[in-house]
Amino acid sequence: PVFKRKGSYQSFRYPQGFKVDESQSKVFLPKIGWIRYYQSRKMVGIAKNMTVSKRGKNWYVSIQTEYQQTALSHPSRTAVGIDVGIKRFATLSNGGVILPLNSLRKREKQLAHRQRALSRKTKFSMNWKKEKQKIAVLHEKIANCRLDYLHKVSTHISQNHAMIFVEDLKVKNMSQSARGDAENPGRMVKAKSGLNKSILDQGWSMFVNMLTYKQSWRFGDVMKVNPRHTSQTCPLCQHVSKLNRQTQERFECVSCQYTENADLVGALNILARGHRVLACGEMALAAQ
Repeated sequence: PVFKRKGSYQSFRYPQGFKVDESQSKVFLPKIGWIRYYQSRKMVGIAKNMTVSKRGKNWYVSIQTEYQQTALSHPSRTAVGIDVGIKRFATLSNGGVILPLNSLRKREKQLAHRQRALSRKTKFSMNWKKEKQKIAVLHEKIANCRLDYLHKVSTHISQNHAMIFVEDLKVKNMSQSARGDAENPGRMVKAKSGLNKSILDQGWSMFVNMLTYKQSWRFGDVMKVNPRHTSQTCPLCQHVSKLNRQTQERFECVSCQYTENADLVGALNILARGHRVLACGEMALAAQ
């Protein structure tokens, strides 16, 4: 048994005994009865179980179904490399650019205002509980905006490309605090804290997970490649140097004077590296 704090893990599951009436948008929950719900999508297949969960002030029902699908091929025949970043959420090797949503940054002041108001109230009082509920609703809105944006972007890319190459980024390591300890204090802690917040606000790992399962639905594939030197390698002459990227946005090869946007160069290198891995296997990764 694991201790579950009140207010967390507010969900329960029905493995059997439930009913679904799609024509009237109703579900029957044992010991509760018929309840109306907002139908976000049509149910495909046979319902096997149902999970009811609470997020913020709303309750959600998730129905797991089973159905057979014949083996098909992806409608597209193209491959694309994707470089993710802060200023540009995603840069595609074909020149496409997807700007970030920054759902947390847009509501940062509003969230800070609510949290300050909560700190002034007596803990566990009615006003404290009301303010805490408002903060939960705001957090839910931020998360829903991010989810909606990532779903739309990942669906668009998955529908138009059969093979997708992305960097194998360790987001948990990239977003670690630079605070350090008493013996070895960190440097530029505030700047690193802001960078960590921006990285987590983008949802890179969630984006790659969405691409992976949506590609499996469409019989496509997603491959992670080694991110080492993707932004410092010239896609024309393959010269690798830190001097190739002296600014955040500009790439200029010191060997052949090739110039391009740094994010686009990264996407081109990711695409080329993915093709090498497909052709030569793990030897291509070791050579990098």
